[in-house]
Amino acid sequence: MTNSKKTVILAQVFISLMMAFLMSGIMSMIALGPTHLWLRVWPQQFLLAWPIAFCLSLVVSRLAFALSVRLTRG
Repeated sequence: MTNSKKTVILAQVFISLMMAFLMSGIMSMIALGPTHLWLRVWPQQFLLAWPIAFCLSLVVSRLAFALSVRLTRG
């Protein structure tokens, strides 16, 4: 695996972690409100969301890069 491929995968780990953390927190707070129940549910939702987000990022990132290249070609 080349150094840049390792960097891309590591970036996907970090991006999926941050997005899953933030989105699970925001969406569960919208559903439950800022309550003690929300604080108990959020970590569970995050642990479920992160692996899903990572797997999806492996597929979606290729599509996103391909679309970006097409749209930015002069």
